Amino acid sequence: MSDRVVPPTARRRRRPTKQGVVLSEELIVETALRLIEEHGADALSVRRLGHALGADPSSLYRYFRHTDDLMLAVADELIGRTLRIWRPTGDWRADLRDLGLRMHAGALAHPRAAVLSSHRVTGRGHEIQAVETILGVLRDAGFPDADAVRIYHAFVDQSLAFAALDSASTALPKPARDAEATVWRTTYAKLPPDTHPHIAATARHLVTDMPRSSYPAALDMLLSAAAARLAEIGD
Repeated sequence: MSDRVVPPTARRRRRPTKQGVVLSEELIVETALRLIEEHGADALSVRRLGHALGADPSSLYRYFRHTDDLMLAVADELIGRTLRIWRPTGDWRADLRDLGLRMHAGALAHPRAAVLSSHRVTGRGHEIQAVETILGVLRDAGFPDADAVRIYHAFVDQSLAFAALDSASTALPKPARDAEATVWRTTYAKLPPDTHPHIAATARHLVTDMPRSSYPAALDMLLSAAAARLAEIGD
Protein backbone atom coordinates (compact mmCIF):
# COMPACT_ATOMS: atom_id res chain seq x y z
CA MET A 1 0.00 0.00 0.00
CA SER A 2 1.03 3.60 -0.49
CA ASP A 3 0.15 6.81 1.33
CA ARG A 4 -3.06 7.41 -0.57
CA VAL A 5 -5.70 8.70 1.83
CA VAL A 6 -9.44 8.33 1.44
CA PRO A 7 -11.59 10.59 3.65
CA PRO A 8 -13.36 8.65 6.45
CA THR A 9 -16.77 9.60 5.05
CA ALA A 10 -15.93 7.78 1.83
CA ARG A 11 -14.58 4.61 3.38
CA ARG A 12 -17.69 2.43 3.64
CA ARG A 13 -18.14 0.04 0.73
CA ARG A 14 -21.82 -0.45 -0.01
CA ARG A 15 -21.49 -3.24 -2.55
CA PRO A 16 -20.46 -6.81 -1.65
CA THR A 17 -17.13 -8.18 -2.87
CA LYS A 18 -16.92 -11.04 -5.36
CA GLN A 19 -17.26 -13.42 -2.41
CA GLY A 20 -20.49 -11.78 -1.32
CA VAL A 21 -19.20 -9.94 1.75
CA VAL A 22 -19.22 -6.24 2.55
CA LEU A 23 -15.78 -4.88 3.37
CA SER A 24 -15.11 -3.40 6.77
CA GLU A 25 -12.02 -2.53 8.78
CA GLU A 26 -12.76 -5.48 11.07
CA LEU A 27 -12.99 -7.95 8.18
CA ILE A 28 -9.76 -6.70 6.62
CA VAL A 29 -7.88 -6.96 9.93
CA GLU A 30 -9.24 -10.47 10.56
CA THR A 31 -8.21 -11.55 7.07
CA ALA A 32 -4.77 -9.95 7.42
CA LEU A 33 -4.27 -11.73 10.74
CA ARG A 34 -5.13 -15.07 9.16
CA LEU A 35 -2.87 -14.48 6.18
CA ILE A 36 0.05 -13.41 8.36
CA GLU A 37 -0.11 -16.73 10.19
CA GLU A 38 -0.15 -18.53 6.84
CA HIS A 39 2.40 -16.48 4.91
CA GLY A 40 4.24 -14.19 7.33
CA ALA A 41 4.95 -10.54 6.57
CA ASP A 42 4.42 -11.10 2.83
CA ALA A 43 0.71 -11.45 3.58
CA LEU A 44 0.40 -7.69 3.96
CA SER A 45 0.38 -6.97 0.26
CA VAL A 46 -2.52 -5.29 -1.47
CA ARG A 47 -2.67 -8.02 -4.09
CA ARG A 48 -2.78 -10.91 -1.62
CA LEU A 49 -5.31 -9.22 0.65
CA GLY A 50 -7.52 -8.21 -2.23
CA HIS A 51 -7.49 -11.77 -3.58
CA ALA A 52 -8.36 -13.23 -0.17
CA LEU A 53 -11.23 -10.76 0.25
CA GLY A 54 -12.46 -11.14 -3.30
CA ALA A 55 -12.13 -7.38 -3.69
CA ASP A 56 -10.34 -4.92 -5.91
CA PRO A 57 -7.05 -4.22 -4.08
CA SER A 58 -7.55 -0.49 -4.48
CA SER A 59 -10.67 -0.68 -2.29
CA LEU A 60 -8.44 -1.38 0.74
CA TYR A 61 -7.31 2.24 0.63
CA ARG A 62 -10.77 3.17 1.84
CA TYR A 63 -9.80 1.71 5.22
CA PHE A 64 -6.00 1.84 5.53
CA ARG A 65 -3.51 4.31 4.11
CA HIS A 66 -0.67 1.77 3.75
CA THR A 67 0.51 -1.59 5.04
CA ASP A 68 2.02 -0.14 8.20
CA ASP A 69 -1.35 1.37 9.06
CA LEU A 70 -2.86 -2.09 8.66
CA MET A 71 -0.07 -3.65 10.75
CA LEU A 72 -0.87 -1.27 13.61
CA ALA A 73 -4.53 -2.26 13.36
CA VAL A 74 -3.54 -5.93 13.56
CA ALA A 75 -1.39 -5.23 16.63
CA ASP A 76 -4.26 -3.36 18.25
CA GLU A 77 -6.65 -6.22 17.52
CA LEU A 78 -4.38 -8.66 19.37
CA ILE A 79 -4.55 -6.36 22.40
CA GLY A 80 -8.31 -6.14 22.07
CA ARG A 81 -8.71 -9.91 22.02
CA THR A 82 -6.91 -10.14 25.35
CA LEU A 83 -8.93 -7.35 26.95
CA ARG A 84 -12.22 -8.90 25.85
CA ILE A 85 -11.60 -12.09 27.82
CA TRP A 86 -9.90 -10.56 30.90
CA ARG A 87 -11.97 -9.83 33.99
CA PRO A 88 -10.42 -7.97 36.96
CA THR A 89 -11.17 -9.17 40.49
CA GLY A 90 -9.82 -6.25 42.52
CA ASP A 91 -6.68 -8.10 43.61
CA TRP A 92 -4.02 -6.09 41.77
CA ARG A 93 -1.35 -8.78 41.82
CA ALA A 94 -3.67 -11.59 40.71
CA ASP A 95 -5.23 -9.35 38.07
CA LEU A 96 -1.91 -8.34 36.52
CA ARG A 97 -0.68 -11.94 36.59
CA ASP A 98 -3.83 -13.10 34.81
CA LEU A 99 -3.60 -10.28 32.28
CA GLY A 100 0.07 -10.97 31.59
CA LEU A 101 -0.54 -14.68 31.06
CA ARG A 102 -3.47 -13.94 28.76
CA MET A 103 -1.35 -11.50 26.74
CA HIS A 104 1.32 -14.16 26.38
CA ALA A 105 -1.19 -16.85 25.41
CA GLY A 106 -2.77 -14.51 22.87
CA ALA A 107 0.60 -13.92 21.26
CA LEU A 108 1.33 -17.65 21.04
CA ALA A 109 -2.05 -18.16 19.37
CA HIS A 110 -0.87 -15.81 16.59
CA PRO A 111 2.93 -16.17 16.71
CA ARG A 112 3.82 -14.65 13.36
CA ALA A 113 1.63 -11.61 13.94
CA ALA A 114 3.04 -11.25 17.45
CA VAL A 115 6.63 -11.26 16.19
CA LEU A 116 5.75 -8.54 13.69
CA SER A 117 3.74 -6.37 16.05
CA SER A 118 5.00 -6.81 19.62
CA HIS A 119 7.42 -3.87 19.34
CA ARG A 120 4.85 -1.44 17.93
CA VAL A 121 3.01 1.42 19.65
CA THR A 122 -0.36 1.71 17.93
CA GLY A 123 -2.02 4.70 19.62
CA ARG A 124 -5.31 2.96 18.82
CA GLY A 125 -8.36 2.24 20.92
CA HIS A 126 -7.49 -1.13 22.43
CA GLU A 127 -3.95 -0.09 23.30
CA ILE A 128 -5.19 3.11 24.93
CA GLN A 129 -7.72 1.06 26.91
CA ALA A 130 -4.95 -1.33 28.03
CA VAL A 131 -2.70 1.52 29.20
CA GLU A 132 -5.56 3.13 31.10
CA THR A 133 -6.60 -0.20 32.64
CA ILE A 134 -3.16 -1.29 33.84
CA LEU A 135 -2.32 2.12 35.26
CA GLY A 136 -5.68 2.09 37.00
CA VAL A 137 -4.96 -1.29 38.60
CA LEU A 138 -1.63 -0.02 39.90
CA ARG A 139 -2.85 3.37 41.13
CA ASP A 140 -5.88 1.80 42.83
CA ALA A 141 -3.50 -0.60 44.57
CA GLY A 142 -1.74 2.38 46.15
CA PHE A 143 1.30 2.88 43.94
CA PRO A 144 2.32 6.53 43.51
CA ASP A 145 2.12 7.77 39.94
CA ALA A 146 5.86 7.49 39.22
CA ASP A 147 5.96 3.93 40.56
CA ALA A 148 2.79 3.02 38.69
CA VAL A 149 4.32 4.16 35.40
CA ARG A 150 7.63 2.41 36.10
CA ILE A 151 5.91 -0.89 36.96
CA TYR A 152 3.52 -0.53 34.02
CA HIS A 153 6.50 -0.03 31.72
CA ALA A 154 8.34 -3.07 33.06
CA PHE A 155 5.19 -5.20 33.01
CA VAL A 156 4.29 -4.40 29.41
CA ASP A 157 7.84 -4.61 28.07
CA GLN A 158 8.36 -7.95 29.78
CA SER A 159 5.10 -9.30 28.38
CA LEU A 160 5.84 -8.11 24.86
CA ALA A 161 9.45 -9.29 24.95
CA PHE A 162 8.45 -12.80 25.97
CA ALA A 163 5.62 -12.70 23.45
CA ALA A 164 8.12 -12.00 20.67
CA LEU A 165 10.69 -14.51 21.96
CA ASP A 166 8.28 -17.38 22.50
CA SER A 167 6.28 -16.59 19.37
CA ALA A 168 9.45 -16.75 17.29
CA SER A 169 10.15 -20.16 18.76
CA THR A 170 6.58 -21.32 18.20
CA ALA A 171 6.72 -20.15 14.58
CA LEU A 172 9.67 -22.45 13.88
CA PRO A 173 8.92 -25.68 11.99
CA LYS A 174 8.13 -28.48 14.44
CA PRO A 175 11.26 -30.51 13.57
CA ALA A 176 13.40 -27.48 14.44
CA ARG A 177 11.58 -26.97 17.75
CA ASP A 178 11.94 -30.64 18.63
CA ALA A 179 15.63 -30.62 17.74
CA GLU A 180 16.29 -27.64 20.00
CA ALA A 181 14.47 -29.27 22.89
CA THR A 182 16.53 -32.43 22.60
CA VAL A 183 19.81 -30.50 22.83
CA TRP A 184 19.31 -30.18 26.58
CA ARG A 185 19.00 -33.95 26.89
CA THR A 186 21.55 -35.05 24.31
CA THR A 187 24.24 -32.43 24.93
CA TYR A 188 23.91 -30.63 28.26
CA ALA A 189 22.75 -33.62 30.29
CA LYS A 190 25.82 -35.57 29.16
CA LEU A 191 28.47 -33.03 30.07
CA PRO A 192 30.79 -34.50 32.75
CA PRO A 193 30.92 -32.99 36.24
CA ASP A 194 34.70 -32.71 36.21
CA THR A 195 34.58 -30.13 33.40
CA HIS A 196 31.08 -28.63 33.89
CA PRO A 197 30.13 -29.24 37.53
CA HIS A 198 27.25 -26.76 37.68
CA ILE A 199 25.60 -27.98 34.48
CA ALA A 200 26.02 -31.60 35.56
CA ALA A 201 24.51 -30.89 38.98
CA THR A 202 21.42 -29.22 37.52
CA ALA A 203 21.09 -31.26 34.32
CA ARG A 204 17.79 -32.92 35.17
CA HIS A 205 16.24 -29.56 35.92
CA LEU A 206 17.62 -28.06 32.71
CA VAL A 207 16.12 -30.92 30.68
CA THR A 208 12.64 -30.38 32.10
CA ASP A 209 12.63 -26.60 32.49
CA MET A 210 14.49 -25.13 29.52
CA PRO A 211 12.13 -26.27 26.72
CA ARG A 212 9.32 -24.34 28.45
CA SER A 213 8.75 -20.60 28.49
CA SER A 214 10.16 -18.84 31.52
CA TYR A 215 7.57 -16.08 31.25
CA PRO A 216 5.37 -17.23 34.18
CA ALA A 217 8.41 -17.33 36.47
CA ALA A 218 9.68 -13.96 35.24
CA LEU A 219 6.21 -12.45 35.67
CA ASP A 220 6.01 -13.71 39.25
CA MET A 221 9.43 -12.21 39.99
CA LEU A 222 8.32 -8.84 38.63
CA LEU A 223 5.10 -8.87 40.63
CA SER A 224 6.96 -9.92 43.78
CA ALA A 225 9.30 -6.96 43.33
CA ALA A 226 6.31 -4.67 42.80
CA ALA A 227 4.65 -6.03 45.96
CA ALA A 228 7.85 -5.42 47.92
CA ARG A 229 7.92 -1.85 46.63
CA LEU A 230 4.30 -1.34 47.67
CA ALA A 231 5.14 -2.61 51.16
CA GLU A 232 8.01 -0.10 51.37
CA ILE A 233 5.67 2.70 50.42
CA GLY A 234 3.22 1.65 53.12
CA ASP A 235 5.85 1.56 55.88
